[in-house]
Amino acid sequence: MGSARDMALSSPNSRISGLPCGIHERGRGLSKDVRMMRMIKGLWRWRRNALRRKTDLAEAWAALVAAVLILLAAPAVGWAAGSLAHGALVRTAQEQRAERHVVAATVVKVLPQPPIDSDPETASARDAQRRVLAQWTGPDGSRHEGTLGAHPAADPGETFRIWTDDHGQLRARPLDSATTATHAALAGIGAGAATAGLIDGARRLVVWRLMRRRYAQWDIAWERARQDWGRADADS
Repeated sequence: MGSARDMALSSPNSRISGLPCGIHERGRGLSKDVRMMRMIKGLWRWRRNALRRKTDLAEAWAALVAAVLILLAAPAVGWAAGSLAHGALVRTAQEQRAERHVVAATVVKVLPQPPIDSDPETASARDAQRRVLAQWTGPDGSRHEGTLGAHPAADPGETFRIWTDDHGQLRARPLDSATTATHAALAGIGAGAATAGLIDGARRLVVWRLMRRRYAQWDIAWERARQDWGRADADS
């Protein structure tokens, strides 16, 4: 009777366990390399082998073209859209600063606060301002009176600044440089993201059509295989 070591080495289930430790380590390293290669999707379609189909190569080319366009075209479109938006916003801000003026409004009477609202956002906006009846004189000399929002501690006789047009009509504050840059950056990011989404959508459409073509080819090949099997059964 052989030793326990000989029996372990002779057993089919223990042949691998009887290999030297170095071979085990090399095997594990090789399996890691194989897993890393499999993680790189689509590379196998570029190899020259009998299993590669035309649709595989077309799918790989579609992925490569889409990746290049996303890396190059999407940032270019985003930059162009951001630049155009920034130029348009700068012109708008210049026009607003030329057409709008700062005038002093005088508080005539403090108006009662509106009833308490359960909405936290509405309540915060109400607490941040105080409704007052104010008077002001426009750049053209016209006098105006109306209900405005002042700071919470406003009292009768106090003055605060407002924006009006040439005729004294109330207008919003002109765009500043920070707001202009922020809006332009958002426009560029949105345009770049939309471009990348369109490119990826086109790639998915191409892959979908290739898959349909691949399935149709499989159906044809399967039908031919069934016919061959039938002839083989008939000959037997």
